[in-house]
Amino acid sequence: MAHRRTFLKQITLGSAALATAGFPNILFKRKKERLGVALVGLGYYSTDLLAPALQLTQHCSLAGIVTGSPEKAERWQKQYKLSDKNIYNYDNFDNIADNPDIDVVYVVLPPALHRKFTLRAANAGKHVWCEKPMAMTVTECESMIKACNDNRVKLAIGYRMQHEPNTREIIGYGRNQTFGKIKLISVAAGYFDGRTDHWKQNREMGGGAMFDMGVYPLNAVRYVTGEEPIAVMAQEQTTRPEIYSRADETTLFQLEFPSGALANCATSLGMNMNYLYVTTERGWYKLEPFQSYSGIKGSVSDGKLLNQTIPNQQARQMDDDALAILNDTPLLVPGEEGMRDIKVVEAIHLSAQSGRRLLIG
Repeated sequence: MAHRRTFLKQITLGSAALATAGFPNILFKRKKERLGVALVGLGYYSTDLLAPALQLTQHCSLAGIVTGSPEKAERWQKQYKLSDKNIYNYDNFDNIADNPDIDVVYVVLPPALHRKFTLRAANAGKHVWCEKPMAMTVTECESMIKACNDNRVKLAIGYRMQHEPNTREIIGYGRNQTFGKIKLISVAAGYFDGRTDHWKQNREMGGGAMFDMGVYPLNAVRYVTGEEPIAVMAQEQTTRPEIYSRADETTLFQLEFPSGALANCATSLGMNMNYLYVTTERGWYKLEPFQSYSGIKGSVSDGKLLNQTIPNQQARQMDDDALAILNDTPLLVPGEEGMRDIKVVEAIHLSAQSGRRLLIG
């Protein structure tokens, strides 16, 4: 017994000595309380929305950036006091694998680049948050999901509305059939884009109304019904063919669901619209606006107002996703959810081109 006590004492003292000396010590390793996030792409969404939101989060923080612009890198480094070793460009990005400060890579690039940088991040062993739309094709989505699964990292898609409390409430109405079965959904998302030479006017880069804004109404009818559409009819229109010769300016699409619910959807880069109206067997509910960065509000046929507020949508989304990583729990919006939208987007484009109603297999 004396020998056993001596042995245990030596082990305890030895472990303490290693920890004091700064050697790796699994016995004393603490779980991270906040995840370090690196933003890839420093355009408007990262600059004006995600970076400020990361200053408000509780479970993650801005730890690094990836940019092709030295000027932006210098400005961001000063503004957010980022370490030299956490500043990357697109060439040395893969070295992020050796950086323990960065746990998550948030891909905020044109959709045509989502697959490439998701794969690079996953292969570097980093969790991935990817902006919507997830990718250009279902095949690309599948490869992104596989890469993350193979590297045992999580993949979340930036559908912030699914984290927003008023939206969460109407999702519950549909799941619980609070007002009976859903009969008809009318939903639209669009704005007037006056730019004439931007990647959003090029479908090959992921531009056009359907890719840019159409995933809002598409995702909405899917989360409202809790179903996958079984058929689509779509039309593309433009009032500025000199600008929208390589992408759709406005897309209208009608969806049919297994329950019999129908959806009339519209999206545009040529007009402002922002509403979600759900007609049910025993009433209705609506959100207007339903996808703005703030001020989501609505009402219900029984007189209830939908007016819950949160300080910041992007902060809520990123904190929810960070907690899923920290606690190893399911993501609210995983890669599979983004892929389901792209499956329908592909059918919408085909229907618009052919002028025919198409079944979605």
